[in-house]
Amino acid sequence: MYAVIESGGKQYRVAAGDTLEIDRVEAEVGQPVRLDRVLFAENEGKFSVGTPIIDNALIMAEIVGHLRGPKKVTFKMKRRKGYHKKIGHRQELTRIKINEIKL
Repeated sequence: MYAVIESGGKQYRVAAGDTLEIDRVEAEVGQPVRLDRVLFAENEGKFSVGTPIIDNALIMAEIVGHLRGPKKVTFKMKRRKGYHKKIGHRQELTRIKINEIKL
């Protein structure tokens, strides 16, 4: 059994026992999280497709930890003008573990 969920504008394929990193969720480590934006689900060869989400579908997960992603560096420059600028960014992430998929 697996499902496709949406979180933070991104889509993830998850199954029970998977660990993944999503955009920061404001909750403490060890707290349960309910993800209800389920777009697609497969259960024993039967497929459920949402329009856009599946009603009464729920993913139960647990927060494993909070972290920051790798640093992305952007360098802006205009030639012959003496202008250059270096900008960095690190995305705030939350690592979650999928416990169960309820359809």
